[in-house]
Amino acid sequence: MLGKIDEIINNTVVVKLDIDINTQPNLVNLHVIFENEEEKVVGEIVNVGQTELRANIVGEIADGNFTPGSSSKPSFKSKVRLVNMEELELLLGVQSVGSGYTNFGTSNIYKGYKINVPINDFFSNHFAILGNSGAGKSCTVASIFQKLYLSSPTPPVNSSLFFFDAYGEYTNAFGKLNQHNSQLDYKVYTTNYTDPNTELLRIPIWLLDVDDFALLLDATNPAQLPIIEKMLKLVAILTGTSEIVVKRKNDIIARALQDIMLSGMDSTKIRDQVIAILTKFHTNELNLNSQIVQPGYTRTLKQCLYIDKTGKMQEMELVVDFIRSYILEDIIEVPEDEKAKYYTLADLENALDFTLISEGTLKSDKVFDMANVLSVRLHTLATGDNARYFDYPEYITRDDYIKSLVVNSETGTRCQITNFNINYVDDRLAKCFVKIISRMLFIKSSTIKPRGSRAFHIIIEEAHRYVQHDKDIELLGYNIFERITKEGRKYGCFLALITQRPSELSDTCISQCANFVILRTLHPTDLGYIQHMVPNVSEEVVLQLKNLKPGNCIAFGMAFKVPITMYIDLPDPRPLSNNVDLEDVWYHEIAEETDNADGGLALGANTAQANQQMMAAQEVRPQQVQAANNSQVLGATVPQQVAPQTPMQQPPMAGAVQAAPMPQTVGVAPMPQQAQVLGGAAVPTAPVAQAPQGKFITQVPV
Repeated sequence: MLGKIDEIINNTVVVKLDIDINTQPNLVNLHVIFENEEEKVVGEIVNVGQTELRANIVGEIADGNFTPGSSSKPSFKSKVRLVNMEELELLLGVQSVGSGYTNFGTSNIYKGYKINVPINDFFSNHFAILGNSGAGKSCTVASIFQKLYLSSPTPPVNSSLFFFDAYGEYTNAFGKLNQHNSQLDYKVYTTNYTDPNTELLRIPIWLLDVDDFALLLDATNPAQLPIIEKMLKLVAILTGTSEIVVKRKNDIIARALQDIMLSGMDSTKIRDQVIAILTKFHTNELNLNSQIVQPGYTRTLKQCLYIDKTGKMQEMELVVDFIRSYILEDIIEVPEDEKAKYYTLADLENALDFTLISEGTLKSDKVFDMANVLSVRLHTLATGDNARYFDYPEYITRDDYIKSLVVNSETGTRCQITNFNINYVDDRLAKCFVKIISRMLFIKSSTIKPRGSRAFHIIIEEAHRYVQHDKDIELLGYNIFERITKEGRKYGCFLALITQRPSELSDTCISQCANFVILRTLHPTDLGYIQHMVPNVSEEVVLQLKNLKPGNCIAFGMAFKVPITMYIDLPDPRPLSNNVDLEDVWYHEIAEETDNADGGLALGANTAQANQQMMAAQEVRPQQVQAANNSQVLGATVPQQVAPQTPMQQPPMAGAVQAAPMPQTVGVAPMPQQAQVLGGAAVPTAPVAQAPQGKFITQVPV
């Protein structure tokens, strides 16, 4: 035994030590069992002194199962010992990577202990990967998904992962999946329209609805939504050329002109506005040159707008009667087969103009100003470079468009990972892309029958740019990411947030994440946010986050029964997330820069070679320690269980550092002085009662 319970303070148990702590390895972060006849309470050692240790209660073991939580407290008669191998597997997971499991990394506390995670518990919930820039987030993400797809002979071929890649990093990590397994494939879209080798991201404009256009046109007032809604109704009608369509156009123009003619404004102002409208909006029947026939003479509509010397329009009544002849008493509904399904931004711009005159915006300066903002933004979009992202070559339905996102257009094979490289557009447009596509996927998942028969994972790099508490709630009544985190799980639509600034994320989204992988975090605001917003985070965990090495993390949540400190193996190949090597850039000759296919700059041979060396040297992580084929447990032999490996799963790493050795277990039944206990020498103690049966850990199989 380690000692006796001296005090219990809230969730902390103070143990008075019966051992000489100076002869022991480091015990901090190891797990202890408080055991009596009725129960086994599990604690994690948080600090150790010369005469006492303190452990926080993390759960209890009953009927061969571990239940996390601190509902039970140990009794003072409990024996205090370290966990054995069987108990450790209940806490940290089994060592074999069988069906339904994937490997994440290796424990930093228990030498060589593999952290294998249940796929359902982790990926069937929203999750977040947090950490400072340079802490290893991109490599962690790449490693997790490389192992998921390549460590098993039966990979998840029906999965659908949608990466929103803020820097274009992940193609290097996932682009060759098909070479390792013909069942797997990867697809990438780019926002770089000068890249001839990658498919340009294009979104069919007719698939966007009112909410999407409110985001795209940066609407700020809910009163603008009816204008957008009317625009979308009219564009399908006005794009057509049938007789009914022409009558609807004439009706819209005539109603706008009638409102102006009967507005009571000054005659000059009435004339000017009528001319302005008919100059921009006209048909073959209704325009400034339309002929008004009267007995004895015929004049054009423009001529009838003449104002005499007294400032009056003499033919006011005649003009009003002519205009009213085009107003339909009953609105004619255009049949669905005559409505245009395919239209462009230019068609939308025309429909918005008709919407503005049909809503009488000219009569109200306030309404005009609010509506004109939408018109200006749509015109800028339709005539600018960004219009190419909505220039889809042919009509396609929403379902077929989503299918096209996961199909390799060259081979026709299904792609498990689809990457949207949004590095080449500004943050505002990139945010619109992320929201629009995410909303499409959410709507699709919510309508699939039977419910939950397909799953979409939306993985957002630099999530603090896009998943924010912004004006969407005030404008639309919801934020799509918050809706996905609150409702998506039951439909099979999951959100993964990767960010270096968790404090800038939407509180609702982060609070709905069930699993967290947190790397080194230094900013006090982010640390405080993590402690208050993320469940199961103690002060001890927060202190550890500040001192983690690159590639090391603390993981907790539904997939982890207790918070686990581990290091993540480097992915192979790695994402393009390496730092600039200033020693090379500053002190070596740089070749002439040339344009490359990505629209960026290609470097000469010297610099390109230096970049490869730089990537190899970046973020060196401890190599997993190789143990013997059999591990000794108090003289017993535990067969090693080895998971199938692939070249991408366990890449060689430079600068390997051995993990900390397993600590001693003391207080067992009397044993020979040279017996091995947890890899260390046995501690001579006075005879004590026989410990319960069970093998105590020496070394954990690799």
